Amino acid sequence: FPAQAVRDAYAAGQRDFGENRVQEGLQKIRETTDLTIRWHLLGHLQTNKARKAGPAFAMVQSVDSVELLEKLDAAASDAGAAPELLIQVDLAGEATKFGVAPGEVPRLFDAAAACRAATVVGLMTLPPIPESPEDARPWFRRLRELRDEWRAAGVPPSMLAELSMGMSGDFEVAIEEGSTMVRIGT
Repeated sequence: FPAQAVRDAYAAGQRDFGENRVQEGLQKIRETTDLTIRWHLLGHLQTNKARKAGPAFAMVQSVDSVELLEKLDAAASDAGAAPELLIQVDLAGEATKFGVAPGEVPRLFDAAAACRAATVVGLMTLPPIPESPEDARPWFRRLRELRDEWRAAGVPPSMLAELSMGMSGDFEVAIEEGSTMVRIGT
C-alpha cells in the first residue's frame, strides 16, 4: 500500500502499521515522519539489513536466529533506539517459510537476556496457508502451548507477553487461541 493509504488509515485511528520489506518500510517511514506511527517489520530480515532495521522499526516480528537478535540489538544500541522483538517460531517446518524451530527458541531467550537496547516481548508464527480458518487452529494452539511451557520453565513473562498469530483470513481463530496481535492486510 502507498504512503497515502497509511495516512488515510492513520486519519481513521490506526497507529500500528506493518511492512514486509525493509526498503519499502524505510521509504514509508520517511514519507510519514509527521505522524506518530509504530512501525512493525513483519517479513524475513536478513542479518545484513539489521543495521538499518533495528533503529527504524518499533517492532521486528521475524527474529529467527541469535545472530540476527544480536545484530538488531547492536544497531539499536548504537542509534539510541529500543525496538521490541518477536521470535518467529517455525512450527510446520515449511521450506518456504522462515523461523526458528521450537527446540532452538530457548537459545534466543538466553541471548535476549544480554540485550542492551532491544527487548524480546513475545512470539510470532506463520502457519501453513489454511484452506479454511479452522485449519490454522492447531498451529495457533501449539504456539500458545509452547509459550505456556516456556513460562512454566522460568522464561520471564515479559519475554512472552505477545503472541502474534493470525492474519486477514484466520484472525478470529487466532484470537480464540490466545493471539494478542493479528496482522491484517486486506
